[in-house]
Amino acid sequence: MTTPFANSTTNSQIHNNIMAAGSRDRPPMLTTGRYAQWRSRFLRYIDTRPNGDALRKCILEGSYTLFTVVVPAVPATENSPAVPEYITVETLQTMSSENKDYYESEKEAIHLILTRIGDEI
Repeated sequence: MTTPFANSTTNSQIHNNIMAAGSRDRPPMLTTGRYAQWRSRFLRYIDTRPNGDALRKCILEGSYTLFTVVVPAVPATENSPAVPEYITVETLQTMSSENKDYYESEKEAIHLILTRIGDEI
């Protein structure tokens, strides 16, 4: 049977080991128990950005997935042959402006998370 003190010491040792191992080569890590505070500050910061809605959606729901689009068949005319129905992947030109903002915000969202927004928010 373990005691709460032993678990606390073990968690602290694990945290210290993680922080010491390659600390110059890895992104900074949050102190254990600080995630809720950081998340709240981070989401408030996201709301101040010009594309805050798209960033929030990208962070909370994941990146935008391109849809497949069915292009209907075009019958033959005097000047052009018939074009059969085909399937293609959605492009930036065919996206709605809301989906385009969502799609393009992924890079910024990743950058903001990896650069660790500190206490200055």
